[in-house]
Amino acid sequence: MEPKGLIFDIQSFSVHDGPGCRTNVFLEGCPLKCRWCANPESWGSKKHIMFAENVCKYDKGCRACENICPSDSIVWSSEGKPSITWEICKDCETFECTAICPNNVFKQCVREMTVGELMQILRRDFNNWGSEGGVTFTGGDPMMQQEFLLAALKECKRWHIHTAIETEAYASEKHFLEVMKYIDFAFIDVKHMDSEAHRWGTGVGNEKILSNIEALIQSGWEGRLVLRQPTIAGYNDSDENARALIGFMQKNGLYEINLLEFHRLGQTKWEQLGKNYEYSDHGDMSEEAMLHLQELYLDEGIACYVGEDTPF
Repeated sequence: MEPKGLIFDIQSFSVHDGPGCRTNVFLEGCPLKCRWCANPESWGSKKHIMFAENVCKYDKGCRACENICPSDSIVWSSEGKPSITWEICKDCETFECTAICPNNVFKQCVREMTVGELMQILRRDFNNWGSEGGVTFTGGDPMMQQEFLLAALKECKRWHIHTAIETEAYASEKHFLEVMKYIDFAFIDVKHMDSEAHRWGTGVGNEKILSNIEALIQSGWEGRLVLRQPTIAGYNDSDENARALIGFMQKNGLYEINLLEFHRLGQTKWEQLGKNYEYSDHGDMSEEAMLHLQELYLDEGIACYVGEDTPF
């Protein structure tokens, strides 16, 4: 039987997620739970909904979703404003509300797709990529869907499609190295060099991530690897952390890193999932602070790209 994957988005014409123009495939599932995550809808392992109450037209008299939920999750305030009961919604498998709302207040944010269905989309986009482009598997972390990811990568190779991945490399070494055999270009995130600080920010330590990076280098993998760090004031923006990461890179013969500046583009997603976003008022990096960190890497002979100012 053809493997199926859970996908929460597919974006064509991306120019910041690997060489050339690319199609980004966002796979559901992530072993990390970063406090600042821009895609918290990826944390699950099944289909689920988001509730965008800020676009609801209840004040115009809309009650399209009234009595539509068989589990009575939707409740109404005295002003006629709907809200949902997340404890009920998290177990939903039918999503009646997403089919009835004319304003897309209720959104099913994960869909099931076969490898063949995905390849139809990639082959449709093929002529848009140019000579350097291709597909980037991202998420979440695509390593969480090993069977589907491997099948999709093998099919990409059959069609001579350039493959890239965005991952935290938090997987078994065997699984990680097997996937990487079919990857031409990789971004691997290193959120923090101190394991306890990494655990505080993401829910897991960094030992497995660093070990997998070292195993990849030692395996003779011939792809291009760029480390990345989402840079967050007060968390991983210290000179000490930068120097520890520089030492790790030099030890392993790595010479490229992309420092990503913290942003809040995912805040509304947290709210639509009924989650509290704790970075709503802190974490911002100044341009001066980003350039200072960049200089630390450049002084050690490491190519350091800030934000979207990259050669890929």
